[in-house]
Amino acid sequence: MFTPAEFDEIRAYEDRDYVATIKTLFADEAFRDVLQKLFPNQPLPLLEKQLSSFSSILEFQKKFIHGFVTQLIQKTGKELSLDISALTNREIPYTFISNHRDIILDPALLDILLIDAGFPQTVEIAIGDNLLVYPWIKHIVRLNKAFIVQRSLSLREMLSASKLMSRYMHFVISQKRNPIWIAQREGRAKDGNDRTQEAVLKMIAMDGEGSAAERLKAMHIVPLAISYEFDPCDFLKAKEFQMKRDNPAYKKTPVDDLINMQTGLAGYKGRIHYACAPCLDEWMAKQEDLSNADFFAATARRLDEEIYRNYLLYPNNFVALDLLNDRKDYTTHYSEEDKTRFEQYLRQQINKIDLSNKDEAFLRERLLEMYANPAKNKLAVSKI
Repeated sequence: MFTPAEFDEIRAYEDRDYVATIKTLFADEAFRDVLQKLFPNQPLPLLEKQLSSFSSILEFQKKFIHGFVTQLIQKTGKELSLDISALTNREIPYTFISNHRDIILDPALLDILLIDAGFPQTVEIAIGDNLLVYPWIKHIVRLNKAFIVQRSLSLREMLSASKLMSRYMHFVISQKRNPIWIAQREGRAKDGNDRTQEAVLKMIAMDGEGSAAERLKAMHIVPLAISYEFDPCDFLKAKEFQMKRDNPAYKKTPVDDLINMQTGLAGYKGRIHYACAPCLDEWMAKQEDLSNADFFAATARRLDEEIYRNYLLYPNNFVALDLLNDRKDYTTHYSEEDKTRFEQYLRQQINKIDLSNKDEAFLRERLLEMYANPAKNKLAVSKI
């Protein structure tokens, strides 16, 4: 399948780009330095020979990326699991819309889980261009089937870019027959309170035929819940909350984004669980009488409810909820040892925050909210 040239600036790389991209990456000194740190016992010429031997991007992902990510989780996590029982047809190219926990790992882990589950393809990944701070990062993510979400544009440019991305996503699903992953919102929910932005749904529905419901139905949307026992970036998010409180004009820099990426990859995560809700095709077919405004609002609510319902909650979540409310409502879901361990973890994370005017009470409350909100949201839609 040849992708039209109109998508060249944003599209994921394809098999025809593979060999040239590997050569470009190994000619980049910054990439070589990173690779040498990741694989200190492997000579770079041998790594280049190995990567150049693959005949397709899917082979590269299965034989190289899969092993790298699996080893990473073995070092920085405790367990990785997937529940896909709600998906009855693995040949359909789904659009997975999920809550967002980690910049790099959310789609990378989904890929290895799909490979292990026998899906025919890995996902194409929507990634913001603000994260592509070095040329080699842009090449490596596009080599892993990422397409570029253009940000920091004028209103007129943003509308044009959104239409282009919508056309591309519809092309990927309908013509390439490749699944897609996209976060439910721009950026991560730093307080753990996951909410779908209607703007994401409206962007996807810009292209296609028929009503808004028909255009989204053609994308075979699957709500995907991602549950982390520990968020390695929680202390960075808490720090950002205080910096924004103290200086409302504060904005993250590209260096901050890079630190978040590195911390998310290297930090301890504990258990991680992915769970798919049923595809929304049948539900959307019953929404066509709604106005566009009501339809997008209803779809955002449906996505949120399905994601909340499919969270896997850990003792941390219930401990945080009780500590936040200064109550003991959920003690059946954790032990005293769980509580002690989590309180020690909170102190450890707060100690990592390097602010001259550190407000420890404020930071602790923000950390508690991050872990309590998934429990609050799941409790609101289902019985535990």
